[in-house]
Amino acid sequence: VQLVESGGGSVQAGHSLTLSCTASGVPFSSLDMRWYRQPPGKDRELVAIITSNGAYIDYADAVKGRFTISRDNNSNRVYLQMDSLEPADSAVYYCCTKRFFSEYWGPGTQVTVSS
Repeated sequence: VQLVESGGGSVQAGHSLTLSCTASGVPFSSLDMRWYRQPPGKDRELVAIITSNGAYIDYADAVKGRFTISRDNNSNRVYLQMDSLEPADSAVYYCCTKRFFSEYWGPGTQVTVSS
């Protein structure tokens, strides 16, 4: 499984960004997908999860109501729409999936939110 994130950047607080993660190597529609983030000097934390068919979605409390996870199984992509961004959202964002007993990560994309 190969994962590649894109869409990061630098924005001012209150603005929006949409991250994209493209998967290859396995049938994407079989994969539950997760977005994580790692702020500077802190541990990696789960941001959002979406099951393979999109039937179950959940978010970390810190992003509920501001972030939206979605997926397009035809294009092998999972998205993270981030609205009302705050400086505390600054982090490297990673997409992640598990297949059998292995976990796969993308290289990450940097999001920087200035006040």
